[in-house]
Amino acid sequence: MVARVVSPAETKSPERQAREDLAACHRLVERFGWTELIYNHATARVPGKPGHMLVKPDRILYQQVNASNLLECDLDGNLPPGSPVINRTVPVIHGAIYKARPDVNAILHTHTPAGMAVSSMECGLLPLNQTAMQFHNRIGYHEFMGVAENFDECTHIVKALSTHGALVLRNHGLLTVGSSISQAFVRLFYLERCCESQVMLMTAAANNNTAIRMPDPKVVEETAKLWDKDTMQREWPAYVTLLDREEPDFRD
Repeated sequence: MVARVVSPAETKSPERQAREDLAACHRLVERFGWTELIYNHATARVPGKPGHMLVKPDRILYQQVNASNLLECDLDGNLPPGSPVINRTVPVIHGAIYKARPDVNAILHTHTPAGMAVSSMECGLLPLNQTAMQFHNRIGYHEFMGVAENFDECTHIVKALSTHGALVLRNHGLLTVGSSISQAFVRLFYLERCCESQVMLMTAAANNNTAIRMPDPKVVEETAKLWDKDTMQREWPAYVTLLDREEPDFRD
């Protein structure tokens, strides 16, 4: 297949590009089965407006998101008069992180079965394979404080995430951040996959009374350092090309 070449006439503004990328992200979250009906959130900082973010209207499905129906709000969740509502936990979780982390331009948060399962395990995410090793000592843990509607929780979320690219919200779900939408999405792909693998392995081990073999801690850290060099950008164009072929209305 010949790659699509973008002509100079198709050059988009940074905000338009961010809208299309975030819409693509929503469509991919739907494809991978990471949604929880209309809930959870994928947001992006508005280029040129660090105090504003793009978010989907609360009462539409991920598969209905396109570039034009994403809403712009400030980091406290304030919208222009007459706008559709957004999920009330967005400013508590996303707004707090954007305020504290100027390096973050995109945030994804999910409640998948595997993610919720690992979030409820005392051991958390284990470095059971080379994919999971990227998160070794590089993921935060935030204790459950109830539904994230209280702005008092913001400081705890920010402290738990620290400088990491991923966060486990205990008894709740998963969250990833990135300098770009593509980075946050690919990071979430790997985190979700690691949680699925861990749940499968622990179930199989328990059912078959089989011990789980843990890798050498030194090798785990060396592998994690290799992952540190990966900007997680290579995978994104292939998926956008797929959406352009099968769901081009995400750009509308």
